[in-house]
Amino acid sequence: MREITADHLPDLARGAAVLGTGGGGDPFVGRLLAQQALKRNGPVTLLDIDEVDDGALIVPTAFMGAPTVMLEKLPSGDEIIGAMRALEELLGRKATHTVSIEAGGLNSMSPFVAAAETGLPLIDADGMGRAFPELQMLLPTLGGVQASPMALADERGNSVTLRTDGNAWAERLARVATVEMGCSAAVSLYALTGRQAKDHLVPGTLTLCERVGRAIREAREGHGDPVAAASGVLGGRTVFTGKIGDVQRTTTGGFARGTARLTGLDADTGSALELSFQNENLVATRDGEVVVSVPDLICVLDTDSGERGHHRDAPLRPAGQRPRRALRPALAHPRGPRPGRARLLRLRARVRPVPGRRSVMIEG
Repeated sequence: MREITADHLPDLARGAAVLGTGGGGDPFVGRLLAQQALKRNGPVTLLDIDEVDDGALIVPTAFMGAPTVMLEKLPSGDEIIGAMRALEELLGRKATHTVSIEAGGLNSMSPFVAAAETGLPLIDADGMGRAFPELQMLLPTLGGVQASPMALADERGNSVTLRTDGNAWAERLARVATVEMGCSAAVSLYALTGRQAKDHLVPGTLTLCERVGRAIREAREGHGDPVAAASGVLGGRTVFTGKIGDVQRTTTGGFARGTARLTGLDADTGSALELSFQNENLVATRDGEVVVSVPDLICVLDTDSGERGHHRDAPLRPAGQRPRRALRPALAHPRGPRPGRARLLRLRARVRPVPGRRSVMIEG
């Protein structure tokens, strides 16, 4: 158990952006929301998952929608509490704890808002050890935990509650509601007991975000290589160094979908890398050959700052990371993203694991 203050949030947000692989919403926006909530309400208690009682009621919160929309339709934070309260009303019980549903950008920061505003302790864990575009793509799904009953809320005070026939239907119906709410909404779902959380969540995710963010900051302050520092914490490797030459992006069906093309620099001069994304980076193709794909993490970092890269013509380094150890058993599950199951994300490429236990970084 430890207390998290506003001073901890910059490193947490920086590391969350790396694990988010482009998705999960803008970590800067999430950090501002969390800082405001912590300054208003005081520190948040962060618990290790083993400190949670088996009978606890854990209610996760997150934002759902297209990250591109959230840059213009800024959340207020009230949506998160609205979604949590709507789910509590549906369950007929008050939550005892909250937790992050995914390690990515805004969605690693929004649970701090929920915890600060409600006084609930926050669990140091998440549902997948990274960010994925669809809400059924979580370890609790593989463990038979239902996403519903669930609730969504928007900035206008609207709320929607759902009971669905499985988690794939939860994604489909919640996505429609999110689009009608302006392509972004707060969501509260996957209500868990303490026992279920221990069995099906990835422990230590927020601490890992903080470690990655701190390593990047300290490398930058010491005039070192921040990308290498992030790779060192995650066990990653650089797959390409280049600059973004072109981005084709559309917001459709509540997702930001498209491709980014990088032109090689340094040792990669003369080559090109194409990133395909659906909120998160899903496949990296070098000169027509797939070099890394989900479920490995494809992180694009600015060469100089180590921050999440997205600026055109800035030098970037895409990198890859093997799934965290707690996530790997899920890959062999009959419903898990095994090799050849990339069709779950409507990808044409087969899953290509990063060799060994390493991460892959893309610099630009």
